[in-house]
Amino acid sequence: MATARFQFFGDIGQFLPPPKRSAPFEFSCARAASLKNAIEALGVPHTEVGPVAVNGEPATLQRTVRDGDFIEVHPKEKEAPHLFVADAHLGGLARFLRMLGYDTVFHDRLQDSEIRRLAEEERRIVLTRDRELLKCREIARGCYVRALKPEAQLREVAGRYDLASAARPFTLCLNCNVALRPIDRASLPGQVPEKILQLHDSFMHCGGCGRVYWPGSHFDRMRAALGRALDR
Repeated sequence: MATARFQFFGDIGQFLPPPKRSAPFEFSCARAASLKNAIEALGVPHTEVGPVAVNGEPATLQRTVRDGDFIEVHPKEKEAPHLFVADAHLGGLARFLRMLGYDTVFHDRLQDSEIRRLAEEERRIVLTRDRELLKCREIARGCYVRALKPEAQLREVAGRYDLASAARPFTLCLNCNVALRPIDRASLPGQVPEKILQLHDSFMHCGGCGRVYWPGSHFDRMRAALGRALDR
């Protein structure tokens, strides 16, 4: 066994038992274990780990833990957003991300094997409440979502990723994640209520599922929710 001293900083301390959150502590791991192995054995997924220092020097997660090391682990800094995949329990969050224009794969039967494949092949950021999933080697980027309500989850993800920088609100279908296209009102009789046609001039159409969107009262509610989550 190799026994090292660890200290965790910031939010990642929440993955640890309370006595280990605020001060250095000793932990014994298998000899030749990597920093990734040791940190994840303590309950912290590698996707949540930012800068790491060993004995005061920067280190990668592939470095071997040696007896007597002092290991300091910091949380991820704010990252650029990218493509997302949300697990089967985060449908509300996926819908909010699509509202912002972020390509987000989600369906309620999405299996962990498919999430791992999408993370590896399409380099998607995995959003989940399953910390064991985030420890999988195929997942390079991911976020453990602590909040339970969708709007609070969006605020949490916005705190981790700079969502405001590349947002394109209301450009993706909330149902199937396909890009929306403008559609002429003259082609819509029979597809939307006549009253809606009389009230609005602007309509968007999804070529995937055929849904039609317009800026009704729901639009203002969605804008308000997005504004609260992004503090703007």
